[in-house]
Amino acid sequence: MNDIFGGLWSKFPAPLREQLQGYASGFWEALPQIVLSVVFLLVAWGVIRLIQWIVPSAMRRTGVRRSLVDVLLMLLTVGLWLFAGLIAVTIAFPTITPGRALTALGIGGVAIGFAFKDVFENFLAGILLLIREPFSVEDFIECEGIEGQVEKITIRDTHVRQTDGQLVVAPNAMFFKNPVTIRTARDVRRTTIICGIAYDEDVDAARKIIEDAVRAVDLVRDDVRDVQIFAQEFADSSINFEVTWWTGSRPIDIRQSRDQVVAAVKRALDDAGIEIPFPYRTMTFKEPLPIRQIDTDQTEEA
Repeated sequence: MNDIFGGLWSKFPAPLREQLQGYASGFWEALPQIVLSVVFLLVAWGVIRLIQWIVPSAMRRTGVRRSLVDVLLMLLTVGLWLFAGLIAVTIAFPTITPGRALTALGIGGVAIGFAFKDVFENFLAGILLLIREPFSVEDFIECEGIEGQVEKITIRDTHVRQTDGQLVVAPNAMFFKNPVTIRTARDVRRTTIICGIAYDEDVDAARKIIEDAVRAVDLVRDDVRDVQIFAQEFADSSINFEVTWWTGSRPIDIRQSRDQVVAAVKRALDDAGIEIPFPYRTMTFKEPLPIRQIDTDQTEEA
């Protein structure tokens, strides 16, 4: 076997054999430093794991938000691993100084940054969203046609569960650069319906009946804000009232309160004998129309 390998080795060109021998001798000379750097990385891994266990518990005891704890822990972890990696490189290869390693890392970082521009944009947007926290998990939001409840906010994207059950995973840059409507920023939210009465009805009496009916609905929060009833316009077939009240801020609260308010107002107006009109159409002719009576018996015989 040695003869076979010796024969193959002798067939290599002399410069190549010398270069390979140099590589082999350099590897064996650097092996103790490489082993030492690996040991250092293992120790650094243990220290970082300990920090990842201690820091979150300490920060949560001080009342720091969960999202802010996650961001700070991530940044601390990245910084520690970067520092440990630089030290490990200098241990394994003493000729490489931390300054040279940082220079190479900076050049490589610029190239990677151009290649993964969108990824880093979403990454930075995610950090800013988690730090500023304009909205949080379980909030109902709307942005660029996406509306639903926030289920998760990560460094890169945000998970929004729409009211129809579908999950939308959207990049954080979209929520950072575009206006976001937070439906549940407060516990209550105002909602409005339009209710019409016939022209021959008493407007003030109808307003009082509608107001009493709306106040009697359980989901109407008249203890927070007052119910407001305004005569809005002279419509084609009715006088329209703008009926406004406050209720819970979740989408289900809005739908349920509208359902109950519409039913209560309809019932109250019916009980009071006030007409909720459907569209009327009056036709006017320039000339009188001739009226002719038709004998129904002759029509049937024909």
